[in-house]
Amino acid sequence: MQNDAAAADPLTLAEAWAREGRNVALATVIETWGSAPRPVGAHLVIDAQGDFEGSVSGGCVEGAVVAEAEDVIATGTPAMLEFGVADETAWRVGLSCGGRIRVYVEPLTGTADDGRG
Repeated sequence: MQNDAAAADPLTLAEAWAREGRNVALATVIETWGSAPRPVGAHLVIDAQGDFEGSVSGGCVEGAVVAEAEDVIATGTPAMLEFGVADETAWRVGLSCGGRIRVYVEPLTGTADDGRG
């Protein structure tokens, strides 16, 4: 039952993965313009092996966020990503809605040790 809840909530899953000792990054939609596939506050959690849960957009955008998250995990440096397209190129790059989104990707550190020894 707990695993189902974690899978439904990327933040809970991020915490669980970090406690397991996985290196984890969290991607969050922080801003949208026009039509966007996911709302502000949507999350995607990614580990160093490329496993991920949640969604910040879909399509090619999601793949680009996962790739950037791997760099964020490796360097420990957060990244701000922005994706936007004109309507005529929307389908090709993954934002079929023609909107724009800004995604903040941050490493989650210091959570693997919960202080209990």
